[in-house]
Amino acid sequence: MDARETERIKAHIKKYDTGFTVYVPALTKASVLIPLLMKNREIHVLMTLRSLKLRSGAGEVCFPGGKYDPQDRDEIATALREAEEEIGLPPDKVEVIGKLLPILNKNGLLITPVVGLIDGTFEANPNPEEVSGVFTVPLDYFLSQTNHSFFKASYLPFRVHSFWYLDAASNNEYHIWGLTALLAITVAVLVYRRKPMFEVDFDPEDPLSYFQHNFQLGLSKL
Repeated sequence: MDARETERIKAHIKKYDTGFTVYVPALTKASVLIPLLMKNREIHVLMTLRSLKLRSGAGEVCFPGGKYDPQDRDEIATALREAEEEIGLPPDKVEVIGKLLPILNKNGLLITPVVGLIDGTFEANPNPEEVSGVFTVPLDYFLSQTNHSFFKASYLPFRVHSFWYLDAASNNEYHIWGLTALLAITVAVLVYRRKPMFEVDFDPEDPLSYFQHNFQLGLSKL
């Protein structure tokens, strides 16, 4: 990733960096790392396929991440530790550029998205107990209508987006949906500063307000 592109991405993400830690004692904390890299002259985002051995979310596409551990200094440390455990990504090979507003998932888990830059030459070494596949997707794919659909669920205040993506490198097709898809769309909007070609629930010019509102709404229901 050249210096100009790196600085552009940093500037766009840092504009929405929360810069603070949200502490809600009643909630279990977790973090995900959203790794961005340059591949074939395009910005890609790295994702994983959860192992079928896992008790929850088995076989689903997600970002590297997991629950907070008492040894973690903060949400960023959680995301980096989990990424190293899951795909062998050393923390010192990640340039963290932003921590976005936490999101409450349907199970009441408080998830903090951490955006970082990694080298395009990174080769994952997945832990088979947790991860059965690692792949990348062009970030602007999440602004396109290609293989996109959505549905509404009564238990969520936003559309549930869904994408099917055929990875040319492995010829595997992946279903990217739910919170993972929403985070990918959000980061794509922040990086490219343009609206998706489909309807979203947040204002692409001011996405933070929407997520703040839903976060407060979720807290009010605890």
